[in-house]
Amino acid sequence: MPNMRPDKNPMPELDPNVRNKCFEEVATGYTIEMAKDEADRCLNCKNRPCMTGCPVGVRIPEFISKIKEDDIEGAYNIITSTNSLPAVCGRVCPQETQCESKCVRGIKTEPVGIGRLERFVADWHEENHGSDPIEKVPSNGHRVAVVGSGPSGLACAGDLANLGYEVTVFESLHKEGGVLIYGIPEFRLPKKIVASEVAKLKAKGVKFVTDAIVGRAISVDELLDDEGFEAVFVGTGAGLPSFMHIPGENRLEVVSANEYLTRINLMKAYKDDYDTPIMRPKKVVVVGGGNVAMDASRSAKRMGADVHIVYRRGESELPARAEEVHHAKEEGIHFDLLRNPVEIVGDENGHVTGVKVVEMQLGEPDASGRRRPIPIEGSEYVIDCDYVIIAIGTRLNKLIIDTTEGVAPTERGGIAVDENGETSRDGIFAGGDAVTGAATVIKAMGAGKVGAAGIDKYIKGELEKKQK
Repeated sequence: MPNMRPDKNPMPELDPNVRNKCFEEVATGYTIEMAKDEADRCLNCKNRPCMTGCPVGVRIPEFISKIKEDDIEGAYNIITSTNSLPAVCGRVCPQETQCESKCVRGIKTEPVGIGRLERFVADWHEENHGSDPIEKVPSNGHRVAVVGSGPSGLACAGDLANLGYEVTVFESLHKEGGVLIYGIPEFRLPKKIVASEVAKLKAKGVKFVTDAIVGRAISVDELLDDEGFEAVFVGTGAGLPSFMHIPGENRLEVVSANEYLTRINLMKAYKDDYDTPIMRPKKVVVVGGGNVAMDASRSAKRMGADVHIVYRRGESELPARAEEVHHAKEEGIHFDLLRNPVEIVGDENGHVTGVKVVEMQLGEPDASGRRRPIPIEGSEYVIDCDYVIIAIGTRLNKLIIDTTEGVAPTERGGIAVDENGETSRDGIFAGGDAVTGAATVIKAMGAGKVGAAGIDKYIKGELEKKQK
């Protein structure tokens, strides 16, 4: 009989007043007893509505049934038949708006903790079978290049390797993993997990070339014409920061969240034995309300700052995951909501002394479906601070479009692709944030899988040729 308890098994976590001073992972994971108890809440629905919310098609009821049977390795095999990064997805995917939002149990009570169970299975496998040899599929003799080692690139490379393709991944930074390495903090996604997933791909024969900026050091055309690759998948993400273009934004202590998090995550600035230059301010204002804003604010708190998040809408409109907002509040982050920065103020030497904000009220919904923030006249005041982090989103990098003949953009500036993930140029495919703009890890992975399937069809001659 199913376990009909109405709520999920709570996720064990570090105490907020301990974790806000260190970069250890916040959630410590289910025990096997908790995982089995949570798995028993699954009704194993015949029509599997939860799967319709998963961009990579994880066979959710099947892997949960294996947990009930105490066959955790069997559950892992089911997950990884479609998802090559389960330990990552179990931690950072917004399950509440994807698979869990479709769970029947969630109609009247809390949905099954699908993400927590996926994480448990992945962690159990790593602990018990992480060092097991990985079988390499024999080469089919065809070579494919992947540009970018973020979620879409890794998913594409993994699927192609499983089909026998010889895959080389080109990464612009000095470590593999893309946004998983430079963007998501250690306390949400330990980097050893990303390194383990990359190691599995290497064991399957995937090659990685780091410090390689495609579009500068080598072009996509050169990969195809000179280096012998038969197809290229572009998964370069959307890593250019956006700014507000307000007075004072060029002051010395104003940085993008991209730069701040890259110094923290990729360059280990939080560790005393690393010489990465980074300021340790006393009071920080983070502008923005998304997951990146939460990551930046929680990182700054751990670096010793008093942190205020300034967001122009209310709490119900915050785009960040509810779990991240909850964790931030627990850790002592202040939320200055319905406030919009109009100027970053400073002293005569150019140093930041505060952020001038205007109070807002919400009007009718705008094009995004959220209520439009409207300034309240005469409500300006200054929030004192000595450091400002701008986390209002990212823009698409047009380097590939600008340096590759025949690759057409979308209206928003991304790379235009068809249903197979192919661009307007034969043999060049793309996916993830490079196409859609900033989205989730799992959606980027789904696009990588579409690209891999499209490349397989292309090399087999199953796609209609386009004009170069």
